[in-house]
Amino acid sequence: MAHASDARFLVLHGLRLKGFAEPEALGNIVGLDTGDVDTTLKELADGELVLRREGRISGWALTPAGRERHAALVGPDLEAAGARDVVEASYRRFLEVNTDLLAVCTAWQLRDAGGEQQVNDHSDPAYDRQVIDRLVAVHDHVRPVTADLREAMDRFGRYGTRLRAAVEKVVAGEQDWFTKPMIDSYHTVWFELHEDLLVTLGIERSAEGAG
Repeated sequence: MAHASDARFLVLHGLRLKGFAEPEALGNIVGLDTGDVDTTLKELADGELVLRREGRISGWALTPAGRERHAALVGPDLEAAGARDVVEASYRRFLEVNTDLLAVCTAWQLRDAGGEQQVNDHSDPAYDRQVIDRLVAVHDHVRPVTADLREAMDRFGRYGTRLRAAVEKVVAGEQDWFTKPMIDSYHTVWFELHEDLLVTLGIERSAEGAG
């Protein structure tokens, strides 16, 4: 049975991955009801671990104390799950297709024209279809990785669903769901999964692949 993390840790973890977010988005990431997220945010705010930011883009964020608390909890949560070997193996398999995904996203945004890179204006349906087919192939390769993570730790369970929803929308012709930021586009969710693996294993992105 997959390990279920504590709700307080899940909300801290979701904010660590997103930077800032509204309760509904947090719940979508970590698999909690919006009401439970609201309640937990209030408890964490009372402990000065999170704060509310208002502005052009509003949402909740970690305080410095909240980042410290999350850092202290993420390792024990992994050990409690007994899933380090699974997560490490999944991370290595993820990296095998990460370069392919980045190349596909670049091909979606730019295309070769007479030996020069130009912005893809999506006026060539045949070209776009070829890139989308490459995205589907990448998705097929990462599906077993997300499935293994879901079976080991419940908090990884949303990634497979979110990636599938994004790729289905791209295939259906909704172009924004390929790489657009600020929505659950394929690239957005992929980046969050990558960050989640790094944070869970205590790997700095800048040191990734070193040695």
